[in-house]
Amino acid sequence: MSTFTAAPTALIVHAHPEPQSFSTAQMTAAAQCLGDAGYRVDVLDLYADGWAPVLAREEFAPVQGPFKPQAEQLRAVREGTLDAAVRAHLDRLLAADLLVLSFPMWWFSLPAVLKGWVDRVFVMGGVFGGDHGLFGDAALAGKRAMLLFTTGGPGESFRPGGAFGPMDDFLFHIHRGMLEFVGFQVLEPVITYGPARMTDQERAAALEAVRESVARVAADAGTTVG
Repeated sequence: MSTFTAAPTALIVHAHPEPQSFSTAQMTAAAQCLGDAGYRVDVLDLYADGWAPVLAREEFAPVQGPFKPQAEQLRAVREGTLDAAVRAHLDRLLAADLLVLSFPMWWFSLPAVLKGWVDRVFVMGGVFGGDHGLFGDAALAGKRAMLLFTTGGPGESFRPGGAFGPMDDFLFHIHRGMLEFVGFQVLEPVITYGPARMTDQERAAALEAVRESVARVAADAGTTVG
């Protein structure tokens, strides 16, 4: 008797306004690598899709009294009135085995459109809170997530004693405060430092390094960040 195992799904949420950017190129390389490894790859291109990043009163049923976003998210989940675009993205998030956030690091954090995606799609009652807990008890426990991003500064600037300080300091609020908070096992980030300062040959080598890193993620359960 044969058994059928569904292919795992990778959801890549990409946030760069320029289709010809290196950030977009490395996202495309990662998507191809995951597809070659047997993943079903689902890409959300936030800029291309015109994603509205602002979590606002208007997306909920009429609110009586002060607007409390998380309380309204919880109510919308329970009453089945969640905004249609948010519901669609939430369903794609819940269906994914691996989440990849792809972006250029701006001001040592996520671009606003990607942070707004987290604000609207990491719904209270949908991925944490309500019938779900936090961290290991949240809805996305058992799934994996990783960051795929570029920086403007060189790698040595993000080391202890460097001009900016350790990269881990900048990633903690994303790794712990967003991804682990809703249950994800967080993998080591894939980072290309300063691609704008690279030669064409160096960028090609950097893309190959991205492919190798993503291939390891596809082949392995991954190594969590400490």
